[in-house]
Amino acid sequence: MLAVVSTLSGALGDDWPQWMGPKRDGVWREKGVIEKFPAGGPPVRWRTKVNRGYCGPAVAGDQLFLLDRQQGARPERKPGERANPAVPGNERVLCLDASTGSNIWEHTYDCPYRIGYPSGPRATPVVAGGRVFTLGAMGDLLCLDAKDGSVIWERHFLKDFALADPPVWGYAAAPLLEGERLICLVGGTNSTVVAFHKDTGKVIWQALSADEIG
Repeated sequence: MLAVVSTLSGALGDDWPQWMGPKRDGVWREKGVIEKFPAGGPPVRWRTKVNRGYCGPAVAGDQLFLLDRQQGARPERKPGERANPAVPGNERVLCLDASTGSNIWEHTYDCPYRIGYPSGPRATPVVAGGRVFTLGAMGDLLCLDAKDGSVIWERHFLKDFALADPPVWGYAAAPLLEGERLICLVGGTNSTVVAFHKDTGKVIWQALSADEIG
């Protein structure tokens, strides 16, 4: 359940377009911020039901973006089996009206999980220039049109970088947009850190090696 509360009567909130806010430092720089909530807590503006997931929402203008997951039947691990068995299900990028919670669009794709705690995506979306960049727990990096959710480009870390397995807890580091570069932690040989072009998804540079990323 996603709930939005009102903390400033009649005020418009600043955008929160990525993990930890506009400057990625967790600081709220709006004017007139209240020092404490009223008795009983802030009033709830709206609520809407969403699927499971660990990532926080991103807000830009009148749009709220969120990733979640609809899980299928979870298979049992066989005796002596060390690897996580694939858990069927899909991931969804959801765009809601930030004022009302109503659904504007959604983009769903098949995504079996081979990770621990397979309840949903971990990384908060990044919103900039009319686009939303999302990273799923299995390494599916998408660039979507923020207006209608159409796919502009996509990359798939395990396939594109010849990785045998995802990180044990899944991909959890939110992408960082710096100029034309969308920087992600991928893993593997000479691809632990990769900068993709924000407009095309093509690799600008890649560096460092690691068998596992946190």
